[in-house]
Amino acid sequence: MQNQNIICPHFGKCGGCSGLDKSYEQQLNEKKNLVWETLSPVVVDPLREDWFEGIKSSPMSLEYRNKMEFTFGDEYKDGPLALGMHKKRSFHDIVTVDGCQLVHPDFRVILRLTLDFFSERNIPYFHRKLHTGFLRHLMVRRGVNSGQILVDLVTTTQMDEAQSTALLKEWTDTLITAKKEGRIIGEFAGILHTRNDTLSDAVKDEGTEVLHGADHFFEDLMGLKFRITPFSFFQTNSSGAEVLYGVVREYVMEALSGDDTIKDPLIFDLYSGTGTIAQVLSAVAKRVIGVEIVEEAVLAARKNAELNGLHNCEFHAGDVMQKVKELSDGSPDLMILDPPRDGCHPKALPGIIDLDAKHIVYVSCKVKSLARDLIILQDRGYKIVRAVAVDEFPQTEHVETVCLLSNRKPDTKVRIDVDLEDYYRIKDSKKNQD
Repeated sequence: MQNQNIICPHFGKCGGCSGLDKSYEQQLNEKKNLVWETLSPVVVDPLREDWFEGIKSSPMSLEYRNKMEFTFGDEYKDGPLALGMHKKRSFHDIVTVDGCQLVHPDFRVILRLTLDFFSERNIPYFHRKLHTGFLRHLMVRRGVNSGQILVDLVTTTQMDEAQSTALLKEWTDTLITAKKEGRIIGEFAGILHTRNDTLSDAVKDEGTEVLHGADHFFEDLMGLKFRITPFSFFQTNSSGAEVLYGVVREYVMEALSGDDTIKDPLIFDLYSGTGTIAQVLSAVAKRVIGVEIVEEAVLAARKNAELNGLHNCEFHAGDVMQKVKELSDGSPDLMILDPPRDGCHPKALPGIIDLDAKHIVYVSCKVKSLARDLIILQDRGYKIVRAVAVDEFPQTEHVETVCLLSNRKPDTKVRIDVDLEDYYRIKDSKKNQD
């Protein structure tokens, strides 16, 4: 029986949320226990008995998302046009989520206006099996601090150009009129149209035109300014990100201030994304060097560093596994590891460890991956100092974990006693179970 306290009409159908039937306190407790139960069996000889510090909550547990990618489709075969999220445990069916509680009311209004507009005109969605149709995705971003909105309609090119131009102008005017009437609270920074003819369901930019305004807006985070475009990587929970980055900065400050051997800190930020963490730490470092495989993210990081007047941050594009071999700036005093969900690649981790950083702050979005990597890190001489969970994604099962490690054998190359083949096997078996 559905909990009477659930405030989302789509809960149980939409695959986006899993926790709305529980109190926020219960969700936090379950995530805290998950992190403790996963890490405590693998932590050996920590430097502090009270190394695990529980969980930090998100300042907002509802309406916190600053970005959504809605998909066009139908809720059942040959049903009416739908726009929203995939139905739970379904790849094809779409649930119209105009009552979603994870987003600001402006998202819900824009979704409903867009759906009604194209439904009334019988515009077809892109069918994933037949590969025909026009409408693919609606991307909406909204600055939590700025209130600025970026809307991007993603379509195929399967419509006459003149007809498409007229249709998109009319849709744009519909949104602008709704803003003038007070139905939309935020200000439109830009309304865009992106073309995408790939067969994949993922959003891909094959050309974007500005229908109104600009192709970006600016958002403030941790006292810094960031340029946000439709495809920029940026934490989807701005207020939660400030909690996360605050923990990272606290752990970094503890490591640097407590080590008398560090004079002019050199920090490596591996898997640096758009360089947010690197820029947050720039004030406490002589140099920060970021490495990220996605070239667009590196370009964005450089632009944002320039925007913020940060001249001690540099960013390099490349695979971390290869790039760590090329870094010739000496051993970093501290290293940030913020890898994808699967953690550091087993072939990259030994090279990362050989950089011989005195301290590591590991930011993980999947605690099982963190636990596996801690086995190797501890075997090579690192010890756990502190760890804490951070709830970046309320109402979902996901949780971030931040861990501070210090190298107690900085002058000794310790042989990896853990069998790397066994390490691969652990990762593969766990991946199959997930």
